[in-house]
Amino acid sequence: MPELPEVQTTVNGLKKTVVGLKITSVWSDYDSAYFLGSETIKDRAYFKKFSKEVVGKTVHSATRRAKNILIHLNDGTKKDSDVTILVHMKMTGHLLYGKYEFDQKKKKDPWTPIMPEALKDPYNRHVHFVISFSNGSELALSDVRKFAKVAMISHGNETILMESSHLKDIGPEPLDKEFTFDKFVERLRLKPRGMIKQVLMDQQIVAGIGNIYADESLWLSGIHPAQKIEEMFVKGKPKPCLKLLFRAIKDSLAKGVSFGGDSMSDYRNVYGEKGQFQNEHHAYQKNGMPCDRKGCKGTIVRIKLAGRGTHFCNIHQR
Repeated sequence: MPELPEVQTTVNGLKKTVVGLKITSVWSDYDSAYFLGSETIKDRAYFKKFSKEVVGKTVHSATRRAKNILIHLNDGTKKDSDVTILVHMKMTGHLLYGKYEFDQKKKKDPWTPIMPEALKDPYNRHVHFVISFSNGSELALSDVRKFAKVAMISHGNETILMESSHLKDIGPEPLDKEFTFDKFVERLRLKPRGMIKQVLMDQQIVAGIGNIYADESLWLSGIHPAQKIEEMFVKGKPKPCLKLLFRAIKDSLAKGVSFGGDSMSDYRNVYGEKGQFQNEHHAYQKNGMPCDRKGCKGTIVRIKLAGRGTHFCNIHQR
């Protein structure tokens, strides 16, 4: 699943490509009885309302909240946004910008990319939602497993937006300056009996961390992923390893953004290109390989933890 760095990389790309463009039409082949009555475009009745609301509006800006992409719209005359398109890419989704041709006779993959060339990567072909713009370009959502969520939020200000049902229960942003070590400790204390990796991935505790960056941060700080939160305190005070973990989280996420995200699986940026963070892994998907920590003679092992594949060193993360 795209995590904070991949989502931020996407948002950075949207800022360079779609801000200032007017929406001329939207298309989707999402249609699921399971989502009937939901506030997502997988309900066709909702998609009709979605289309009526967003077509004709201009992209004002693009931001991120946790793993959610927020595309803010207005009528082109206002300084602020009054409607926001929310996209959560889930397991395999990613947004792509470029020029496409549409063949309505094709039932499967009717959108064919023309340019840029990287859009022709096979991982980019499963398009299920498209926004067309006044400059002749498209923003397409490739989503092979069809898990992604697209919705809209009508609001008058940012406070109302952040209190919407899609965003209200999300924890603090780990890369914000306001996210201090004391705040980190305060959040962890909410789940004292929880295993550290599971707690890090809880979006109500801290926003944006998933499997990849949890494994990498725990490797950097030398913490076993199954260690209980309560075991990381002595007489109520945090052990030094928590300070290391706090810094490792910030460093890993920032590095992920600087490398354009992680494309070990499906993720691509808005131009259809791979990120490079998968070349920087120390633990994630390194099962059976020697630990590359200086002076460590351990091996990276893989276990299932709370249903998720988890990678760590069997020596320095005991």
